[in-house]
Amino acid sequence: MANSLSGLTDAEAQEFHEQFKTTFTAFLGVAAVAHLLVFAWKPWF
Repeated sequence: MANSLSGLTDAEAQEFHEQFKTTFTAFLGVAAVAHLLVFAWKPWF
C-alpha cells in the first residue's frame, strides 16, 4: 500500500528516481553542449 502523496510504493518511487536521474543527467549534458556550441559561435563576453 502506498503511503505517499504520489501514490507510489517505495520500490516504484526508487525506480522512478533512478530513471529521473538518468534522463536529467542526459538533459544537462545536451544543454551544456548546446551552450558551449553557442559560446564558440558567438561569445557573449
